[in-house]
Amino acid sequence: MALGAGGVLAAASPAAAVGDGHGLRIVDRGESDPRMRYYRFATDAIGWEPAVNVLLPDDYHHSGRRYPVLYLLHGGMEDFISFDHKHIRALTAGKRLIVVMPDGGRTGWYSNPVHSNVGPRDWETFHMHQLLPWIDANFRTYAEYDGRAVSGFSMGGFGALKYAAKYWGHFASVSSHSGPASLRRDHGAVVHWANATSAAVDLNGGSIYGVPLWDERRVTDDNPIERVESYRNKRVFLIAGTSPNPIDWFQTVNENQVLAGQREFKALLDSRGIGHESYEDQGGHFVRHWALERDINGVIARLRKA
Repeated sequence: MALGAGGVLAAASPAAAVGDGHGLRIVDRGESDPRMRYYRFATDAIGWEPAVNVLLPDDYHHSGRRYPVLYLLHGGMEDFISFDHKHIRALTAGKRLIVVMPDGGRTGWYSNPVHSNVGPRDWETFHMHQLLPWIDANFRTYAEYDGRAVSGFSMGGFGALKYAAKYWGHFASVSSHSGPASLRRDHGAVVHWANATSAAVDLNGGSIYGVPLWDERRVTDDNPIERVESYRNKRVFLIAGTSPNPIDWFQTVNENQVLAGQREFKALLDSRGIGHESYEDQGGHFVRHWALERDINGVIARLRKA
């Protein structure tokens, strides 16, 4: 990469081949689809080979343009393909935006765990220190604050809020679709849930935040409620469901916790005079097509134009 006008990092040239770098070695790829590119990596940050889908604009291959980028993070028990099943291609057709959809672990919580019994599962390192610069090096992006947004669903909505606050200068827009925004409310219900799910599914008894004692500093660093000032001057988009299926305990407990946490978060944003676009909608814990479309259009309006 080289410095372009104004000292901004210039991304890959139009003819540049996608290659290794930034701690990532490509072990599998799919580049036959003109829009959806697939890559799988070997990386010291993750003990298996995570993948990413990169959805390109329709005119990417002949325009010579640079584009803003949306990092779109999947929910728990999902993977890098999940948003392809949620009609992301149709929602972005004709729009000048690159969408990056990486693996985040089934219960990775977009974090480096305090303890793992299955080798490295450092998702935060993979996303923020390896994948993000790799994308800028290999695709025609704006490698700058006004060139990036991050959004996600459920666990990914939390990941988006966390990354936008913790890495303040990386993202000008952040969105959470049914993602928790408060880790400590209800005696730390979300922290306990992150610890329990990661121990059972991904870490073989390890934990994200520590058991029985939490790494309190890490909880504070990751907690959107405790990082409110980090959202000032960003575009903030929030949505949660108000009526989860009462017969489905997971839907009820999960979305009720999300809704309460988002209301607490929004109240703090309001008290500090930090703008946000927020919605409460009927239904439970799922991605709302209309909300994702509105979010994508808002991302494009906020970021630097292609």
